[in-house]
Amino acid sequence: MESFQINGIETEAEAAGLKPLYNPGNHKCFGCSPKNPYGLKMTFFTDDRAVFSRVTVPEHLCGWDNLVHGGVISTLLDEIMSWSAIYLFKKVILTKTMTVDFLKQVFIGERLQLQGRIHERTGEREAIMEGRLLNPSGEICARSKAVFALISPKLSRKIGILDEALLKDFEPLIGPI
Repeated sequence: MESFQINGIETEAEAAGLKPLYNPGNHKCFGCSPKNPYGLKMTFFTDDRAVFSRVTVPEHLCGWDNLVHGGVISTLLDEIMSWSAIYLFKKVILTKTMTVDFLKQVFIGERLQLQGRIHERTGEREAIMEGRLLNPSGEICARSKAVFALISPKLSRKIGILDEALLKDFEPLIGPI
């Protein structure tokens, strides 16, 4: 998985050949909603092979002293893999299982880089994704693999994952509903 080096400025990501992913923002997700006042407000970029994000974790989400809480690290990895699956498969997704390897300390206030990509498509309705979290020096601090359910818009409506309005908002990412 290739790395991109930006300082959190969209124009630099675009200069690196990455395009921003559309996020409708009309949702409450802790990881990616721009409207959730307690969330991480993640934004995403792609080179059409992988999805990338940059984030600085605020102090109120610490674990020990100045370390990022392990649950927050897991959330960051789940988000990058989720957005990778949504964008690359054009499906609504749900995380089925996830493993995280914590390799190095992750510090509060550092500009972290996340990368997500497809590891393997295991069936019409399932895929394994992988994610990495890198510190400002480019060292891998955590990595993850997860199995995702790939769900059609029709089924997501039927089982109550997304309502009609949110499905319509996500249409630019998942295609016609």
